[in-house]
Amino acid sequence: MTTLKVNGSTIPVAVPDDMPLLWALRDEMGLTGTKFGCGIAQCGACTVHLDGKAVRSCVTPVSAVQGKSVTTIEAAVSADRIGRAVQRAWRELDVVQCGYCQSGQIMSAIALLRSHPKPTDEDIDAAMDGNVCRCATYVRIRAAIHEAARSLSA
Repeated sequence: MTTLKVNGSTIPVAVPDDMPLLWALRDEMGLTGTKFGCGIAQCGACTVHLDGKAVRSCVTPVSAVQGKSVTTIEAAVSADRIGRAVQRAWRELDVVQCGYCQSGQIMSAIALLRSHPKPTDEDIDAAMDGNVCRCATYVRIRAAIHEAARSLSA
């Protein structure tokens, strides 16, 4: 039995230590907001926060998160000021098309704004590099991050 701290709760799960965190979240805990995309940490759909840092859960084994705090999209946009600002900007600027990548995009954007409250285009490009959007809404994603940053500084 493994115990994980996810979204502020301590949750026991009976999974192998080498199971990717993504599958423990989705299959064992029912937290399906984190998506499976590529399985090799290249697309960003599976992004979660581990002690506040954006990580790819598809390649992060459960054993690597012992004693650390995991935050998924379910908690990031409801309990966090930055998460709410990002979500609001996403809606206002109509970022989403198909939406499949958006939880990972939002998690990366939140992590960026925590470390760079007023990011430049270059900061955004660097932080979002590796988050693939099949619908190519990159311009709207960048604009939404700038909008969230503006709203947080107001």
